[in-house]
Amino acid sequence: MINNKVIKIFKSILISSLVMLSACSQNTAVQSNKSNTDKPIELVWYQIGDIPSDYDMVIEKVNEYTEEKIGVTVKINYVSWGDYNNKMQVIQNTGEEFDLAFTAPWANNYLQNAQKGMFHPLDDLLLEYGQDIYNTIDERFWEASKIAGHIYAVPNEKEIALTPMWVFTKEYVDKYDIPYESIKTLDGLAPWLEIIKKNEPDVVPFYITKDYTIPLYFDLIFDPIGIEYGDDTLTVKSLYDTEQVKDSIMKMRDYFNKGYINGDALITNDDKSIKRFVTKGDGQPFADLIWSKDLGYEVVSTTIMDSVVTNSSARGAMTAVSQTSKHPEKAVEFINLVNTDEYLRNLLNYGVEGIHYEKIPISDEDKIIAETTPYTYDFKITLNKNKIKDYSVPYWVQGSLFNTYVTDTEPIDKWSIFKQTNDAAVFSPSFGFDFNTDNVMTEISGFRNILDEYGKALHTGSVDPDEYLPQIQEKLEASGIH
Repeated sequence: MINNKVIKIFKSILISSLVMLSACSQNTAVQSNKSNTDKPIELVWYQIGDIPSDYDMVIEKVNEYTEEKIGVTVKINYVSWGDYNNKMQVIQNTGEEFDLAFTAPWANNYLQNAQKGMFHPLDDLLLEYGQDIYNTIDERFWEASKIAGHIYAVPNEKEIALTPMWVFTKEYVDKYDIPYESIKTLDGLAPWLEIIKKNEPDVVPFYITKDYTIPLYFDLIFDPIGIEYGDDTLTVKSLYDTEQVKDSIMKMRDYFNKGYINGDALITNDDKSIKRFVTKGDGQPFADLIWSKDLGYEVVSTTIMDSVVTNSSARGAMTAVSQTSKHPEKAVEFINLVNTDEYLRNLLNYGVEGIHYEKIPISDEDKIIAETTPYTYDFKITLNKNKIKDYSVPYWVQGSLFNTYVTDTEPIDKWSIFKQTNDAAVFSPSFGFDFNTDNVMTEISGFRNILDEYGKALHTGSVDPDEYLPQIQEKLEASGIH
């Protein structure tokens, strides 16, 4: 049981806050709206990721276009994956002036920053400067973006559901005839991890990083409190009090002791030079193609559980306007342009045509398929393999995916399948609900410190659960869980 202060607040809000909305969208074209000012307004945009070497070339093209269209230019400040949270916290706490920033539950925490007043409320600005995106983006993304009834960031429309997957290196799947599509659990990995460990000494059987979490059949309200999937009573409990989590943590320890898991899992980021048999990823349709490109060899995947729409998944990538921005109207106008303008969106996404990619005509077969999809282009693109590393960005950080070009390695109906998958996803019990943490911030801060100290170590199998699981339960209890 959660202490009375938490549970009373939670119960009074939860049931009335569960929301399920159907999607609606209609594409519209953005119109040129060049500023009347002589000097363009420069917007500063913080993004997660490493700066590409061809940034200057691409941003010059971007700014030529946006200055002509809406009288603004943009400066993108890239912050590395490992530093983004800390740096954005410092920037926002010190009141630095900037205009736009990537935000999500896991990066530059959307809920906390919105509740602390770090982000500009966008409701009125969207109606005046962002009508195109407001009317186009799936309503469920907008519903998830609301904090206490207000929108504080524009969702980057992509997959809406959380879809955990096992990701297998195809070379070993083929070599050992592994029925990967039927492997859905940690237990199901066991015989194949043993085979790889025995026969492939240069391969990590189960490669994970410090951000790994065991497959969770659990709807987190705030970490580590939530509701188990399938629990119609909506009983709120601690993650570490559930039998499924306890069993999974024990299994991870067993795998660690057997040498299936990389020994540095607790401290490492993803080192793509490490050859692995299987890892865990949160994916979407055709994620295999992206992962294969990033790793440099072919992978295949299988979903671990049903796709579930949660607040966190629907907020998985967003663009917020800073409360310190001197130009919030132009910031929203710029986001609107990025998400609706074909040329600009693909310039940011792929780089410069003729240098980073080329357009190629679609086949007759693709033309037939395209007639039944929203895809309106008569071409695909082929990426310049010699330039991919020179301009490679996490495209979902920038804006909607659904107006980006399809590459020659992807099916022409890619975005139709994405939208069908979104429509078929099921909702978590707490979708649309945000727990008001104002009265329990001390407790939650304590939880976070405990999870950082013990949670990751338990999830990666790096410590003995018999010793550390009672400790995390005891410390959480002392901090207010029970």
